Amino acid sequence: MPPLVEALEPWHDLYILTGTAAATLVGLLFVAASVGSGVFNEERRPAFRAFVSPSVVHFTSVLATSLIAVAPVRDWSRLGLLIGALGLFGTAYSSLVWRSIIRHGLSATIDIEDRIWYAALPAIAYATLVAAGLALLAPNQAGLDLLAGGMGLLLVVGIRNAWDITAWMITRHRD
Repeated sequence: MPPLVEALEPWHDLYILTGTAAATLVGLLFVAASVGSGVFNEERRPAFRAFVSPSVVHFTSVLATSLIAVAPVRDWSRLGLLIGALGLFGTAYSSLVWRSIIRHGLSATIDIEDRIWYAALPAIAYATLVAAGLALLAPNQAGLDLLAGGMGLLLVVGIRNAWDITAWMITRHRD
């Protein structure tokens, strides 16, 4: 296996680009939530926590993963542990979001497309990060491919869901 620094070098621009995109999108989501704040009253708080908050968490996870990947970590096992821990956190968080969606009766009001984008795909992305962490612990360069795939999926999910939330807010009248 090549030293970790050498193995990460070809991925550097990807990590910088995805981290920058994620940070920018977190900021834009805050702006969108502020502009649409009148839509989220006390009655709609569970929806806010089930749909808007996870998008922020997904973008933040991409940002954190990018920061970990460009940090001067020189050891395959440390990188694997950090990425795996972030993936486990995300997997647990995704489970809590889905539980909240069911508990508050929101699952009855969303279609299969939203179930896939808000629940299934984030869980798959975080499981991919766990797999990346395990592969990096091995050490196995395939972990870098899995890492990029998990980050990319989270970024795409976050973008789609942020757009869905924004479109939903635009169609609602202020209470």
